[in-house]
Amino acid sequence: MKYYIIAGEASGDLHGSLLMQQLQEVDSEAQFRFWGGDLMQAQGGTLVKHYKDLAFMGFVEVLGNLRTIFKNIKLCKQDIESYSPDVIIYIDYPGFNFRIMKWARSNGYKNHYYISPQIWAWKEGRIKAIKRDVDEMYVILPFEKDFYEQKHQFPVHFVGHPLIDAIQQRDQVDHVKFLKKHKLDDRPLIALLPGSRKQEIKSMLKVMLSLATDYPDYQFVIAGAPGQDLEFYDQFTQSSDVQVVMNETYDLLSLAHAALVTSGTATLETALFKVPQVVCYKGSTISYHIAKRIIKLDYISLVNLIMDAPVVTELIQKDFNKKSLSKELDLILDATHRNKIFAEYYDLEKKLGGAGASEQTAGLIYKSLM
Repeated sequence: MKYYIIAGEASGDLHGSLLMQQLQEVDSEAQFRFWGGDLMQAQGGTLVKHYKDLAFMGFVEVLGNLRTIFKNIKLCKQDIESYSPDVIIYIDYPGFNFRIMKWARSNGYKNHYYISPQIWAWKEGRIKAIKRDVDEMYVILPFEKDFYEQKHQFPVHFVGHPLIDAIQQRDQVDHVKFLKKHKLDDRPLIALLPGSRKQEIKSMLKVMLSLATDYPDYQFVIAGAPGQDLEFYDQFTQSSDVQVVMNETYDLLSLAHAALVTSGTATLETALFKVPQVVCYKGSTISYHIAKRIIKLDYISLVNLIMDAPVVTELIQKDFNKKSLSKELDLILDATHRNKIFAEYYDLEKKLGGAGASEQTAGLIYKSLM
């Protein structure tokens, strides 16, 4: 079969690569053409466009890059026509994917959506487009099945969360070698995960790094985003001894004592590694106030959304400052509070349904095409 996959972010690249791996297990003649990143490229096939050239953060930033976005949409349609796939698989990234999806439906292509766009958070009206244009939907959060089937009468497949697969498949890291490789000492590690896009990294790291000298018994380590170059982080680390670890976020999390994490998929990854965390978010003022009026959720982190409870502290916009961050970091370094977090993390993993999401999704996709 010929598969055309569209992922527009680092998390989509990870999920796409795991899905491609499993599709090759069930389909020995699988061919891939895709929009994604390095992880998907490692599985074979042809990379059309890297996600680092696609990621625009916030309402204002999107408006400023509309010309590029429409140019990419045109390229994608032309590329699909040239490739003539048996199925198009969309991985989240709704702003782009919904435009392609509508066009693809009108041109007779099969549309499968893996990892639902978060229409339960905002733009719930998009359910009309999903019902009209999507042949099969695969959801990864337990509450999404009820949202689609009970509230909107649209059948979906709950396959579990692929991050569990990604974490279970990784090789165990050698603690001593990791520390030596990255010129780290024996102090406990505090991982900084400032996001994947330049805009958010710049917003988040300044505050995160302001704590480094206040905690001499710990060493702060930045998890470099896969779509960025090491040199990009020089502007943040020149005046400190904080190290940057590139493309080894999972190894870093497996050894971390605590973490400061920008809201997004990384909050769930950190929880699955059982690392106490403080969730942080700060966007442009205009983008934040627009989002606040549109998005109707009690929480912004996946951990709290899945558990429907404040398992991890969220510092948003003005609350994301040095004083508040230091207070919350002290709390997650406290042994009693850490034990409470660990117990809730184990409950979280149970709710996600266990391993096998990528394998199950690949099997369902291939079976539907036979």
